[in-house]
Amino acid sequence: MTALKNDRFLRALLKQPVDVTPVWMMRQAGRYLPEYRASRAKAGDFMSLCMNPEFACEVTMQPLDRYPQLDAAILFSDILTIPDAMGQGLYFETGEGPRFKKVVSTLADIEALPIPDPHKDLGYVMDAVSTIRRELNGRVPLIGFSGSPWTLATYMVEGGSSKDYRKTKTMLYDNPQALHLLLDKLAQSVTSYLNGQIMAGAQAVQIFDSWGGNLSAAAYQEFSLAYMRKIVSGLIREHEGRKVPVILFTKGGGLWLESIADAGADALGLDWTCDIGSARDRVGGKVALQGNMDPTVLYANPEAIRTEVGRILASYGKGSGHVFNLGHGITPEVNPEHAGAFLRAVHELSAQYHE
Repeated sequence: MTALKNDRFLRALLKQPVDVTPVWMMRQAGRYLPEYRASRAKAGDFMSLCMNPEFACEVTMQPLDRYPQLDAAILFSDILTIPDAMGQGLYFETGEGPRFKKVVSTLADIEALPIPDPHKDLGYVMDAVSTIRRELNGRVPLIGFSGSPWTLATYMVEGGSSKDYRKTKTMLYDNPQALHLLLDKLAQSVTSYLNGQIMAGAQAVQIFDSWGGNLSAAAYQEFSLAYMRKIVSGLIREHEGRKVPVILFTKGGGLWLESIADAGADALGLDWTCDIGSARDRVGGKVALQGNMDPTVLYANPEAIRTEVGRILASYGKGSGHVFNLGHGITPEVNPEHAGAFLRAVHELSAQYHE
């Protein structure tokens, strides 16, 4: 494999010295970019983009070509590929987001679920990873990812998105044995899926626990974090002669940073509700931190964006261990010029913290 020309993202995740704070954006390949919208129209629909390695590579590269400041690429895919490979029948309703043709509601439903083989059942993702890695040619590292077991389970039990997770939480309290079996199967699936991505060329991996913050403190520990800890313990942590960092991101998980930091990952993603300086005081000796500007700041003018970038950098302070990111994904209505102003500000303003 080609040597990395820019490895500051990987170095920061391992708390090694860097020249400037590295930056990437969750959903950096997405609908806010006109070139992405053109590719999606050409592909026909969202899943056709995901399931075609050439299209997935094309849209992964688009933000890198537009923004030379980006320090990482992230695989273009969807967190719901695993439930789809388990036979749930993923599809997308216009204006409603992801839906499943099948839902799981009983222990028998869960017992019948297969654990997907990443190469046979999700081979299109592995092909996308290797295609993107080849196209990157060492430009920046490639991030692989998966949803967390809890987050995937909510979609499988609810049948799609939910505001209150009523069905999943009812199962949690009424039939915890069934939910634990589902989460265990998903943890096994995520572990083999991420290891497959690493072997195909992903140089760091992130677990997106999008809905963990909707649990009570006790339920989070038992039904979300315990399974992410299990995944982390089963991941390949070194490949191609260097460490493969692992990032855990629980949206709404700021109250539980200490226990998340004990889960064995190299870095924690923070949403915008956390003060990054306080988070560093709490867990910075153990893990790197990724985040955490409010994505809606990107609607503001470039000077206001620059001010907020400066505030977050100052809050984190001097030294490595910070990967700058948004506190959640960039939204479709953002002006691409504002995203560019954000990325430039991170590099320009952060050099003083790495002298």
